[in-house]
Amino acid sequence: MDTADPVFALHRGGKMAVAATVPLTSREDLSLAYTPGVARVCQAIAAAPALADEYTWAGHTVAVVSDGTAVLGLGDIGPRAALPVMEGKAVLFKQFGGVDAVPVCLDTRDVDEIIRVVTALAPSFGGINLEDISAPRCFEIERRLDEALPIPVFHDDQHGTAIVVLAALRNAARLLDRKLGDLRVAVSGAGAAGVAVTKMLIAGGVDPGAVVVSDSRGILGPERTDLPPGSAKADLAALTNGAHRGGGIADALAGVDVLVGVSGGRIEEEAVARMSPGGVIFALANPTPEVHPEVATRYAAVVATGRSDFPNQINNVLAFPGVFRGALDARATRITEGMKLAAADAIAAVVAQSLRPDAIVPSPLDPRVAPAVAAAVADAARRDGVCRTGR
Repeated sequence: MDTADPVFALHRGGKMAVAATVPLTSREDLSLAYTPGVARVCQAIAAAPALADEYTWAGHTVAVVSDGTAVLGLGDIGPRAALPVMEGKAVLFKQFGGVDAVPVCLDTRDVDEIIRVVTALAPSFGGINLEDISAPRCFEIERRLDEALPIPVFHDDQHGTAIVVLAALRNAARLLDRKLGDLRVAVSGAGAAGVAVTKMLIAGGVDPGAVVVSDSRGILGPERTDLPPGSAKADLAALTNGAHRGGGIADALAGVDVLVGVSGGRIEEEAVARMSPGGVIFALANPTPEVHPEVATRYAAVVATGRSDFPNQINNVLAFPGVFRGALDARATRITEGMKLAAADAIAAVVAQSLRPDAIVPSPLDPRVAPAVAAAVADAARRDGVCRTGR
């Protein structure tokens, strides 16, 4: 470890701290913030639990929960090594959405134990952001927590990515004068992000039969006998690939208009060359895109990556701060498909009047994004009828 490295210098002592929001400079301050005054607030909440949203931090605070099994591109590095990422997520929540967030790294990989612990912790928070939990476990964990808890549960590696991909593809299609329903799409990767991206694109208007999803063993389709019934991959195999293609990623790319890479595996230029010309390539693996942008621009009119040093960064920070801000403001009990679609539309709309091939999504630093997403998500929550107070 290089102690002179500015990265380590920035992280020394962590990236966040707890700060009081009330004065504590007199006996009166103490009597109001703590005993005896606090007992009156406790009694009021005991009589009407919904008051916790107004009189505690729960109404504006989420837990960022991870078991450290799928951290960035680093893989399974464990809960302690994952903590800097969860701290980073928490400060992004605060900076961009005004949402307080607490990193919670769990030293267990057992699905039942994770669900038990998060359920027990839930009364302290207004929402749960699941982060960097490996697939397929992440699907069950999110589903069961969503069913068990009266607060929003959101696996950002799935839905944050999917929201921003849909926003980017909406604007790319608009720029190219194409309709989403006419696009042929290949998704490389069938993990958490690949599954969610595929479902979100279909919900947003892409024809499911025109989507081909591939994993490390090839295209998902009826000939794949290795997909457990009821699994996320089996569901995708039944939903997509209307032409019943087989083979690998090169076969998936033949004649398609859009490539969304969320696999981390390298895609050869010869395979990319099989795409329909003038299309779209989103190569989102970090730090090494599936297709290098220099190669991608030879075959596509619009290119995006997950990196900040290339144009069109598909970055989850465009989604999750505003999604949770809106969900908390509306006191939503969960995050619906309608809320996710509203978030994607809001992100796309921020730059819809100034589109260029190298600017189809806003900058992660654009201050317009989170408020626009929050407002759209809150409105969608009210339309979908998932607000605790009807606000």
